[in-house]
Amino acid sequence: MSAPDQRKPHLDTLAVTLLLVCCAFWGFQQILIKATVGEVPPLWQASLRFWGATVLLWLWCQWRAVPLFRRDGTLRGGLLAGLLFAGEFAFIYLGLMHTTASRLTVFLYTSPFVVALLLPRVVPGEALRRVQWIGLTIAFAAVTLAFSEGFMQSSPVAGQWRGDAMALAAGVLWGLTTLTIRATRLSTASAEKTLFYQVAVTAAVLPWVSLALGETWSFDYSGQAWGSLALQTAVGAFASYLTWMWLLRHYPATQMSSFTFLTPVFALLFGVMLLGEPLTVQLVIALAGVATGIVLVSRRG
Repeated sequence: MSAPDQRKPHLDTLAVTLLLVCCAFWGFQQILIKATVGEVPPLWQASLRFWGATVLLWLWCQWRAVPLFRRDGTLRGGLLAGLLFAGEFAFIYLGLMHTTASRLTVFLYTSPFVVALLLPRVVPGEALRRVQWIGLTIAFAAVTLAFSEGFMQSSPVAGQWRGDAMALAAGVLWGLTTLTIRATRLSTASAEKTLFYQVAVTAAVLPWVSLALGETWSFDYSGQAWGSLALQTAVGAFASYLTWMWLLRHYPATQMSSFTFLTPVFALLFGVMLLGEPLTVQLVIALAGVATGIVLVSRRG
């Protein structure tokens, strides 16, 4: 891994490509979780996912000879990042019991604003210029517009506000996790160790929350449910998050965060392709708005 002072000041082709792939899967992942949460209790589902991810990451580190337990001053920041990460996913999985995946995704992706507002206070080099703030606002407005039709036409679901509130809380916790990674000794740790703190702490915490909520544990699920869990674990909680941690070490977090606005748009696109949902004017405008916002936020000084 390169040293912290070799961080790149802007996103290059490699970073953009990796971010696009990650955002595409994260958009699909929300559909996976929502489709499975009716069969597998939410926090038990998340527990299975992060147990598997912890094992996969440990095996990866063994193969790559990446030290995970060496004393390097990252323990405090790592535990904090892990707890924030666990809280984020607890709210995501529980929130999907009360609201739709599309609404949850809109509120979840308030995270870039948390990063943009707070990170420059501890890492001055991450401050956004005026044009980048404009881009960030355009991107978020475009995503909101993409879902405006559903907001206006669908009748409120009983308890939906609980899911929306949980999604907003998850977005704040995601932003605080990014802040913790960049503002503590974790910024000098390997991507593998940074992610290990998060998945391992989550795997340790969520089962207890699941039991406290009275969820029923079982392993007798359909092949479709196990397939969903496998994708959530191997691609979602392992490969894509490991890539994200690596990118955070090498590229500006505020510029990266703007790309996450693509995730809810990808979720809509998958709905069109996989579920036969109509391609609306709002979606086309949203795609144009997100693209414009990302170009503005990613501009070099």
